[in-house]
Amino acid sequence: MTSFETGLKETASAVEAALSQRLADENIPAQLAEAMTHGTLNGGKRLRPYLVIQTASLFGISQADAMPTAIALECIHCYSLIHDDLPAMDNDDIRRGQPTVHKAFDEATAILAGDSLLTLAFEILGHKNSHPNPAIRANLVTRLAKAAGAAGMAGGQMLDLEAETKTLNEAEIRRLQLLKTGALILFGCEAGGVLAGASEAELANLGRYGKAIGAAFQIKDDLLDIESTQETMGKAVGKDEAAGKATLVTNLGPDQAHLELDIQIDKAISALEIFGTRADTLCDLARYMKSREK
Repeated sequence: MTSFETGLKETASAVEAALSQRLADENIPAQLAEAMTHGTLNGGKRLRPYLVIQTASLFGISQADAMPTAIALECIHCYSLIHDDLPAMDNDDIRRGQPTVHKAFDEATAILAGDSLLTLAFEILGHKNSHPNPAIRANLVTRLAKAAGAAGMAGGQMLDLEAETKTLNEAEIRRLQLLKTGALILFGCEAGGVLAGASEAELANLGRYGKAIGAAFQIKDDLLDIESTQETMGKAVGKDEAAGKATLVTNLGPDQAHLELDIQIDKAISALEIFGTRADTLCDLARYMKSREK
């Protein structure tokens, strides 16, 4: 395991500890709490909160100070997975090697667990513990709401559902992926700068990095969907191809998709040049997009 992978794993453990503490609320009905925990503390890379923590560290913000924003973003991501797995959406039975929430409990509980994680994210982000400056908290809330909403992730999910019955061209596929996957990753990259009061130029470069990382992540996901196994991935593979959904891999072909992955990684690294060696870990993350196996 490389030093980068060790750091990613250590951050994931810290994120999970913070999430566990936040979900240990005796006021939540027992079954709902169990379902929220099942859909949240079930493994995963914790890539999105890692991005928040690492971009914040560029400006000297500690992991502890970035953690509320990091776990708020992860709550949104986990809610989206719970709902995305539902029969009305992607209809998946396995997530991270375990039964999906609607399989472990039932559909109604899964819907409520997702709803609860969605709203919990904004409860966390709006609290003074996320940042002492209310203007910065409001900025983060607004950005996350946009990233998660109809012009962001939820809109991308709608386009993804429509893709089952229509043929998308390359530009349409890129737009779908920019919203469905890229919007939350973009927020994760910009949030550290927002926490620190970064300049517009610095935020713009973090945004360029975030868009490239989001694109690279999705391309690699689509490549793994055709090149990996359910045992390695911890979820079903080959479903997009079986459903006739267009991805950049099916549109460009695997060889060209690998080249496009390299292009996006190079774009991500280039966007970080203004930060010098402070951004070495974020550059390592960009390179990890190519080597990750799940």
